[in-house]
Amino acid sequence: MPIVIRLAKYCWAAPWSLLGAVLGCVAILLGADWRRAQGTFEIGGGLLGALIRRLPPSLSFSAITFGHVILGVDLPTLAHLRAHEQVHVRQYEHWGPAYVPAYILSSLLQLMRGRHPYLDNHFEREAYAVSHPRAPQT
Repeated sequence: MPIVIRLAKYCWAAPWSLLGAVLGCVAILLGADWRRAQGTFEIGGGLLGALIRRLPPSLSFSAITFGHVILGVDLPTLAHLRAHEQVHVRQYEHWGPAYVPAYILSSLLQLMRGRHPYLDNHFEREAYAVSHPRAPQT
C-alpha cells in the first residue's frame, strides 16, 4: 500500500488513536506491558488488566480498540484476539471519527429490535466473520 494512503488512514483514525494512546500511557504507568503489532500498539496487563477482569459480566471484555491502539487484559490474550481487533482497526481507518458513534448507533438499533447489542452489532459481526469464519451468526 502506498505510504500516502497508509498515512491518510492513520490520520483519519487519529482522534480515537489519541484517546487510546492516553489510556495506554496511563495503563503503562500502572504496570501494563506493550508491544507493536501489525501497525498498532497493543497494551495489556498490570492494573488495567486486573480492573478489566473485575468488571461485572455485562460489562466485561478482553480487549478494546481505539484507532491504532488496542487495550486488553494481557499480552497473550491480545495476541489471541489480534485478528478480531485488527478488523476493528480497519473499521476505524474506514469510518474515522464517525466510528464510535456508528458503533453505538448499531448497538442501540439492535437493542431496539430486541437483539443482542454486542453480538448483533454490525461491526462485531464483521469482526467475528473475519476472525472466526465458522462461528454461527446470530
